[in-house]
Amino acid sequence: MTTGELPPHEEVGEFRRLLRYTAVGYAAGVVLAVVLDRAGFQRSPIGQWLVRTFSGEGESVLEGAFSVRQRLRRASASMAEAYGWGKLAGMAVPWVIDWTSRALAVNVYGVGGFYIPYFYALSDQIGANVSGFLFLRRLEGTSRGALRRYVRDPVMLASLAVILVVPAGLLLGRGAGFSPTTQLYTAFETIAANLCWVPPLVGSVAERRRHRTGGSDRE
Repeated sequence: MTTGELPPHEEVGEFRRLLRYTAVGYAAGVVLAVVLDRAGFQRSPIGQWLVRTFSGEGESVLEGAFSVRQRLRRASASMAEAYGWGKLAGMAVPWVIDWTSRALAVNVYGVGGFYIPYFYALSDQIGANVSGFLFLRRLEGTSRGALRRYVRDPVMLASLAVILVVPAGLLLGRGAGFSPTTQLYTAFETIAANLCWVPPLVGSVAERRRHRTGGSDRE
């Protein structure tokens, strides 16, 4: 290793890859929404399900595939991999919530339906947060130790902030009169709620800082 070269580290670039996956999901959701609107399916429930899945969870499929690849190549366990597994596990939750709400005659276009895009956008983020905590617990051996690591981990704290802030924004938007009456509006609302790119961005910045200083994520 030459002078000034960073030491090898399994997590270098992992969160940057996860960040790119989010952009792909956004693009897929918008393209699908435009196609459906032009085809006359502006309020199609199946269309909304697909648009919200791509806009809010498209990256989860790719992040899950990333985690599968990590296991297949027997890479050392990492926070990014745990994050991806959690997102994959949380994907089906909003599908159940959406279709159950429609069956119960909830007005999915009104204020009362604000929680539907929230779960499409962030149920996988909730899963990622839980998975990240379990990863820390395996490292520390106790829940108390995991909690100490959790409150010092920028990715986990950013994830928690997103989970708590987004529903308030969705409720305010619906209360102000916004309604996803077209598939494109559905995509835009879900993308605005899908701040899943924030924790990977924080993780990417933390990675660069850690490797620039030669530090560790442990104190």
